[in-house]
Amino acid sequence: MFRRKNKAKEPKIKTPRFQAFRDAYAITKSVKPWIGAAIAAIFLAVWAVGIGLGVIFGHPIYLGFIALPVALLAAMFFFTRIASSAAYVSIEGQLGAGASVLMAIRKGWTTTPAVAVSKNQDMVHRSVGRAGIVLTAEGSSAVRGLLIDERKKAERFAPGVPVVEVVVGDGDGQVPLRKLQKHLTKLPKKLSAHQMREVRARLKAVGGLSMPIPKGPMPKGMRAPKR
Repeated sequence: MFRRKNKAKEPKIKTPRFQAFRDAYAITKSVKPWIGAAIAAIFLAVWAVGIGLGVIFGHPIYLGFIALPVALLAAMFFFTRIASSAAYVSIEGQLGAGASVLMAIRKGWTTTPAVAVSKNQDMVHRSVGRAGIVLTAEGSSAVRGLLIDERKKAERFAPGVPVVEVVVGDGDGQVPLRKLQKHLTKLPKKLSAHQMREVRARLKAVGGLSMPIPKGPMPKGMRAPKR
């Protein structure tokens, strides 16, 4: 006879949409105080255009109703674009900002933050995906030394696996924080799904250090990946 295994399901805690919107708005307003007036102006402008067309064609009420959801969509689209850039600005320069962005990538990547940290708070984060192992450094120019050490460690634990180095910043050869997610997701895939899982298993024992991660709403529904 077969025995049934009763596994207790852990309740999933979901953030209400209104609360997520409110948090995103608060973050955006702290960076761009004019956001409320801009949203209202775009909504009223689009709605006014719809009503104006209704007057021209003799159906102001009908086209006014049709223009209402269009105006809402236009205002929300504008807000999401501004909120996206404001989210990056709000954490830029904070300790662990790069890790916060990396851990928010939804699919295909697992990030271990702060696998190396110097006394000057330079740090390296390790991500594993189909592109291989990506070492992301943030801090001063001295962070190159940490990158070299972590590259040697990655090559020792996962020989033959491609290792990509990324330095967060606005200088030559560096990747701006706001473009970090896009940079990783566009890297060429060099590992199969099975190879990627094997690499993750090998590096799991290496671990990382505990560190504070900047909190707050991030673009594209940012959340930490499942381990």
